[in-house]
Amino acid sequence: MSCTVAIPSSPVFSPSRRPLSCKAASASPESASVSSPAPPASTAGSPLRPFSLLRAQIREEASSTPQKSGSAAAGSVLKRRRPAPLLVPVDGAAVAAAAAAAVAAVESDPRNEVEEQGDDFAAYCRRGRGRRRVEMEDRHVAKVALGGDPEVSLFAVFDGHGGQNAAEFAAENMPKYMAGEIKKVDGGDIDQVEEAVKKAYLKTDEEFLKREESGGACCVTALLHKGGLTVSNTGDCRAVLSRAGKAEAITSDHRASRDDERERIESLGGFVVNYRGTWRVQGSLAVSRGIGDAHLKQWVVADPDTRTLLVDPQCEFLLLASDGLWDKVDNQEAVDIARPLCISDDKASRVDACRRLVDTAVARGSTDDISVLIIQLQKFTGSS
Repeated sequence: MSCTVAIPSSPVFSPSRRPLSCKAASASPESASVSSPAPPASTAGSPLRPFSLLRAQIREEASSTPQKSGSAAAGSVLKRRRPAPLLVPVDGAAVAAAAAAAVAAVESDPRNEVEEQGDDFAAYCRRGRGRRRVEMEDRHVAKVALGGDPEVSLFAVFDGHGGQNAAEFAAENMPKYMAGEIKKVDGGDIDQVEEAVKKAYLKTDEEFLKREESGGACCVTALLHKGGLTVSNTGDCRAVLSRAGKAEAITSDHRASRDDERERIESLGGFVVNYRGTWRVQGSLAVSRGIGDAHLKQWVVADPDTRTLLVDPQCEFLLLASDGLWDKVDNQEAVDIARPLCISDDKASRVDACRRLVDTAVARGSTDDISVLIIQLQKFTGSS
């Protein structure tokens, strides 16, 4: 008679939630809660067979799908899952057609390339290429006989940023503000004329801010009046005089990199930082003065720098341009390119000079809007 010794810790005789037979392993979790001792027939063969079955069951559970393991965990806390994305059907053809129409509207805008000429001036403006520009942001003004006075003329270039709003508003309204202020000081001295120009700048800025529109504009103006030339600027538009073939910068660019401009901004509680290689006001705008820019108005002021000089026989022509030109062409080079076409009294030649300057900047990689305005000064020489 044989005897069998039951070991309490043996899985054969101990109650367990793990089934010990292949049949039990395929059963549902609910039917495998507690297993009764295996019948004598299951112990046939190797005495280690129950342990082999146990290891196989453990491997099977480890490789089971999340759905099976989730259903086996009784009373477990369900986790919230992110809902499936909502897919809105889009008509690809309609979207492509709308995009093509928008591009065509921009490309067909007559302001993308503007040419103007008069008896003593010529202007040429071109929209920048290579950038995702929505619109041409430059504007220019050539007002001969400003306010009806044949002895007063106003020429200007406006370079918008953040849209065309500020440049367009300034081009449309600054001439009338300037005419009104100049009439108030008719016959006044140089200081009075310069103060009138400043008031016209500030009036333009004030009225634009009332519109609560975004964007801003740099500008340079040349006021010719009774033998005098008063040049003013805010921002990085520039005026360069050809004096007997020698370039003379009449204005200085208002950039955040200038020490005096940085000190002024910091004294008003602002800051200037170098962002991606460019010094910027509040980390945003590279110019430190201009029309508009309401969100930076505390630091980006519209007060112009102004200089007045008499037009003598050596003053050949004045060149006004936006920074799209000056970033690629220096002052003397610009005069050298334009002078052969400007020394004669030929309107077409002056337009060609403006166009050649723009072409030179574009050939050197400029993708910015570029506006160039040339004023022949000989008419104003010796005026009284």
